[in-house]
Amino acid sequence: QVQLVESGGGLMQAGGSLRLSCAASGRTISSYVMGWFRQAPGKEREFVAAISWSGGTTRYADSVKGRFTISRDNAKKTVYLQMNSLKPEDTAVYYCAADSGIQLDTTPRMYRYWGQGTQVTVSS
Repeated sequence: QVQLVESGGGLMQAGGSLRLSCAASGRTISSYVMGWFRQAPGKEREFVAAISWSGGTTRYADSVKGRFTISRDNAKKTVYLQMNSLKPEDTAVYYCAADSGIQLDTTPRMYRYWGQGTQVTVSS
């Protein structure tokens, strides 16, 4: 069993930066693919970024490529999402998720464990 807790969300003006953290407890996440998803009101949950167990491979949604960076520290059992050049359309609840597979999946149903989410609001 893996428990995930996100933190770091908040209110930010457009163009600003935020760093989200996802702290894991329970089983080690060092062998898990980790992902970030987001869900805006009235919309489906969408893929943001994913990172391989080693941290050597990453994948991003086109909408955040070049602005967001996913990273992980397996010793600290923590995954990060650095978000720069924030836009109002980035406003959503951001979720951390863990996948025991190998592929950097973009589909939410492929991820077994989920955090409770952290709200990110970007004002124009």
